[in-house]
Amino acid sequence: MPASRTRHLCSVAAALALTVAGPATAASAANGASDGLREVLFVGNNWDGTADVVKSSGDFAKVGRINIVPDKAQRLAEINADPIKWIYYTSIRNEVGQGHDQYVDDMYSTPDGKSVVVSRPSFADVVSIDLATDRVNWRFPVAGYRADHMAVSPDGTRVAVSASTANKVQVLDIDTGKEIGEFGSGDKPHENFFTNGGKYIWNMSIGEVTTSLDDPAWDWTKGDRHITIVDANTFKPVRTIDMRQRLDAIGLKDFSSAVRPAAFTPDWSKLYFQVSFFNGFLEYDVATDKITRVATLPANPATNPDRTTWLLDSRHHGISMNPEGTKLCVAGTMDNYATVVDRASFDVGPLVTASTPYWATVSGDGKDCVISEAGADRITAIDFATGQKVLSVPVGDHPQRVRLGHVQADWTGPSGS
Repeated sequence: MPASRTRHLCSVAAALALTVAGPATAASAANGASDGLREVLFVGNNWDGTADVVKSSGDFAKVGRINIVPDKAQRLAEINADPIKWIYYTSIRNEVGQGHDQYVDDMYSTPDGKSVVVSRPSFADVVSIDLATDRVNWRFPVAGYRADHMAVSPDGTRVAVSASTANKVQVLDIDTGKEIGEFGSGDKPHENFFTNGGKYIWNMSIGEVTTSLDDPAWDWTKGDRHITIVDANTFKPVRTIDMRQRLDAIGLKDFSSAVRPAAFTPDWSKLYFQVSFFNGFLEYDVATDKITRVATLPANPATNPDRTTWLLDSRHHGISMNPEGTKLCVAGTMDNYATVVDRASFDVGPLVTASTPYWATVSGDGKDCVISEAGADRITAIDFATGQKVLSVPVGDHPQRVRLGHVQADWTGPSGS
């Protein structure tokens, strides 16, 4: 058999191996309900340095609030004493933070519902916060100078965090904060997923998103952007996917290859992902290693066409899928709407007006898509079945990531406040 044919079959076999196991919903599996626990949504208020905790479904009423930066004075003293740290801290504030410090990026609760683990970009760390006291259980300074997106393993014992300026992903023990392992990524690692029952970790790198070289002709300046797939136990590479090649193969040479938020089907066979500057998403078949469909969503005529005005190269940033795998919910960030899309037909539902929607997740009962409206300091629930807005709930300053998790059943905030 020719060597090229052998390599092709091996690559297909590797792709198929990545699809054999169906997932549990990450948050539900990692924070599985048991006696004495209550399912909630954690809403990270990035500029506040707080997280609002609300009911996971229904009226999404507030349960309590957490201080994510109880050690703020100590961290700022360390930064001010180190010129290099100060430069990066200031850069994060002026560029990524739009003039604000970034205190809360991503968060997951521990399986016992007693703590929440949070990545803090401006402080370049991951911390575990005791939900009863708002005190820091442990702190892990990431490599480099900025912490970004995380993922939690299905059993809830490990968290993977993108160390965005170090171009690596570090995996920590959720109880102790000790590093278990790490692996290299492309430039500016972003989204992470534990897939196939926790067998693999997928990381998407997005490259430089703070420059003004946003015209397609300058795409090459954005850096090395690809998906890295590793064995979640050994952290050895399993596969690398460069979407540039897949986009070019279907004639989308002007599309960015920076994979932004994404959602897998329940059987992990297909990936739906957003890319920089695009008002829509793409469908990628894992087994055949091909982009199979493209969904272009409505453009808001009021959106400034100048790409350099778009938030961190985003046009749309936030996508989730209902538990049945039949509907997608998309946050049209710069177009100021969110919408539910039928996965089979790509039919678009009502455009629900929203102010800079920056994330999309699924309610605890699976009925609603929950988006964060960073421009209005609220979260909004949208019915997957009808595509209609259900309600909005006010939260803190500049909500971004929203994650399902658990707290103790009688928890109402630190010290009962």
